[in-house]
Amino acid sequence: MNEVSFLYLIPALLLGWALGSNNSPSILGPPVLSGLISYRKALVASSIFVVLGSIIGGNKGFNTLSNLVKLDLISLSLSMICAFLTIIIMSNLALPASATQAVVGSLVGMSILKGEINLNILKDIFISWLLTPFGALIIAVVCYRILALVFKNLINVIYQDVFIKILSWVVIIYSSYSLGANNVANVTGVYVNILYSPFILALIGGVSIGVGILMTNRKVLNTVGKDIVELDHFSSLISILATAITLWFYSLIGIPVSIAQAIIGAIIGVGLATGTRTFNNKTILKVVIGWIGTPSIAAIISIAMVKIFETII
Repeated sequence: MNEVSFLYLIPALLLGWALGSNNSPSILGPPVLSGLISYRKALVASSIFVVLGSIIGGNKGFNTLSNLVKLDLISLSLSMICAFLTIIIMSNLALPASATQAVVGSLVGMSILKGEINLNILKDIFISWLLTPFGALIIAVVCYRILALVFKNLINVIYQDVFIKILSWVVIIYSSYSLGANNVANVTGVYVNILYSPFILALIGGVSIGVGILMTNRKVLNTVGKDIVELDHFSSLISILATAITLWFYSLIGIPVSIAQAIIGAIIGVGLATGTRTFNNKTILKVVIGWIGTPSIAAIISIAMVKIFETII
């Protein structure tokens, strides 16, 4: 690993940090804000297991991102800068932005002027964007119905809180692992077979996400954790479980998806399962606008970046 080649990875490291900071509330927000677990301990555990998930389960996602576009190394690095800037903008607006959408939007924007796009892969990614929140919603409803039945019939009331707390830690670990496995490709996937081996890139990407988790954006934590609908301890558990299952499923088929979309779908699914109809529609609308705006803003920034560099050079 020489110093010159590593410089091309700096934008990816910044993106990984922004991804961790912006997306960790999606797996930590509900249980932390409900008072179920310690915020600092959750951050440390999440940062460790996101690295493990990146190393062990990130390879299939690498194949998708590395084959999405054909760009030179400089253009790929510029795309990562544009994706990073997009995430920063969305974070400052307190929106749980999608790193996948930011990366894909910036790559597509760059490729319109500088390269080629694999439309088949782009189609699969776009379909996954549509299916992710609805899949998480369905999983949340099913998980809630099943586990609620188990708790009511098999668990003594005295031990319910202890059981839920322990299970919540298990689910946070699982969801952090799934986040790394699914989203590390967004950080370093485009560099596969261009700079370093998949293992090295998974390690670098996972560590950058882990560092970002330790610097979590508290504004997004509030947006995800309580602004959409108030959750009790059990509901918090189900929301992150459904999110983790959704991310893990897509990591197995090699398509990086939005954890922001998954957690919103899961939270709404839990609300429907419990009979809640008092969602904060303004917050939901704000998040949906963020989903639409993220790839659009990333593409616009990417195109503008190309034009600026062409003018300078």
